[in-house]
Amino acid sequence: MSEIKDQLGLENVQNVHRNSDVDILIDHAVKNEGAKISSTGALMIDTGIFTGRSPKDKFFVNQDPSNKFISWGDINRAVTNDVYADLLQTAKKQLSDKDLYVTDVYCGASLDSRKSVRFITEVAWQANFIQNMFIMPEESDLEDFTPEFTIYNACKTVDMSYVSHKLHSEVFVVFNVEENTAIIGGTWYAGEMKKGVFSMMNYWLPLEKKLSMHCSANIGKNGDTALFFGLSGTGKTTLSTDPNRALIGDDEHGWDDEGIFNFEGGCYAKVINLDKDSEPEIYNAIKKGAILENVVADENGVVDFEDGSKTENTRVSYPLEHIPNHTPDMKGGHPENIIFLCADAFGVLPPVAKLSKQQAMYYFLSGYTAKVAGTERGITEPVATFSSCFGEAFLPLNPTVYAALLGEKIDQHNVNVYLVNTGWTGGPYGIGSRMSIKNTRACINGILDGSINNSEFETLPVFNLSIPKTLDGVDTAVLNPRNTWEDKEAYDETKKKLASMYIKNFKKYLTLESEYDFTAAGPKL
Repeated sequence: MSEIKDQLGLENVQNVHRNSDVDILIDHAVKNEGAKISSTGALMIDTGIFTGRSPKDKFFVNQDPSNKFISWGDINRAVTNDVYADLLQTAKKQLSDKDLYVTDVYCGASLDSRKSVRFITEVAWQANFIQNMFIMPEESDLEDFTPEFTIYNACKTVDMSYVSHKLHSEVFVVFNVEENTAIIGGTWYAGEMKKGVFSMMNYWLPLEKKLSMHCSANIGKNGDTALFFGLSGTGKTTLSTDPNRALIGDDEHGWDDEGIFNFEGGCYAKVINLDKDSEPEIYNAIKKGAILENVVADENGVVDFEDGSKTENTRVSYPLEHIPNHTPDMKGGHPENIIFLCADAFGVLPPVAKLSKQQAMYYFLSGYTAKVAGTERGITEPVATFSSCFGEAFLPLNPTVYAALLGEKIDQHNVNVYLVNTGWTGGPYGIGSRMSIKNTRACINGILDGSINNSEFETLPVFNLSIPKTLDGVDTAVLNPRNTWEDKEAYDETKKKLASMYIKNFKKYLTLESEYDFTAAGPKL
């Protein structure tokens, strides 16, 4: 390990645990880090005061040549090289004189597109998380493993000089594209590492004319690949985990000349209100090797998945091997179907609609879902959320770069695109009801087996969406959302309200070149 120690750039490194066996990591987490074991054998950990990402604490170093490509603003904040140097010194000081966990992995199942990444941390369960979430090299690969990117996770230290550094808080997540490094301080939340590498893949791949995507993917018995885009809470993980289709991956993928490939080697699923009957694959994946974050359990380790007292963002990470029906190579061909998922809490959008290419571009750039009342303080009615490309927080480049690539690939491979609403029907949140998983599954099945193409379609006014009049397995009454509302005038008014939100949000793209003006494909008032 002396050679590895020399590569870390740290002083007086003690024991190095490189790509350790999961049993060792679990043992260290329980003995040294307060972790516990659930009744099903999963490791249970708490991430401290941060139970989610800290987006306002994420920065990129502003320097040539990357600053010519990065889309600067609220998502991608700039920091100087001098500040980065200070923070790197802070992180390295924290990690020196310690036992460390060094985890070398690949991001990307495609040999032509993958990147080699090294993680350095002093926390055993974080090393376990990394092994779950990325692709583990073969033992023979480790001998000549050369990291193309390195993340120093110094979660136990903070930036005491954040005011003079002109940062948001004492927490820092900073990327240096030119030096191929990132540093993390002040937050234990493991998702920062996962999404940090995703952000970098979103920088590298489009510059190689490859599309990086925040989506899940699966493949049918006939080899047909499907992509599922959607923000948190829309059902992306649940709907792609299908006993009749092999899972490629649940969250992050690339699309190169060969087809679709998973960035990761595992899944990171929300478990709030997890039900073993409606989501059996995820429920059964929670066993030894899996990590449960911020859940509440009794003295016997039995988890109460309905308890969100620590956070509503309770999660589990587990390797893909925990899903019986997954693709061993984590790859698929060019997709036949793309599905945009949204949870419309206004109850306006139909359970399924077929999109033209122009509509696909519009709804991809819009990236809509809605938060419901009660999920955050002060929210008393549904709140629209628009996240470009269904993953704006992780896009270093302008969203139109990803949209342009998507449009090219839709044309090139003749892909069908659909909008599926997993949200409310019969009225908005508080009046209507959540779309049943049975109806949503039937919509998905109709898309994937092609039977939706046998339907007669009608147009939903204002949004001009093409919706089926009938669809096997779906209650016909819910297919046109207006029919589900008792108060039709209230539906019409709410529809106009949501349409105006779409129109207002999309105005940010209209200052760019006309090729991105897809307003004609959006709602019309």
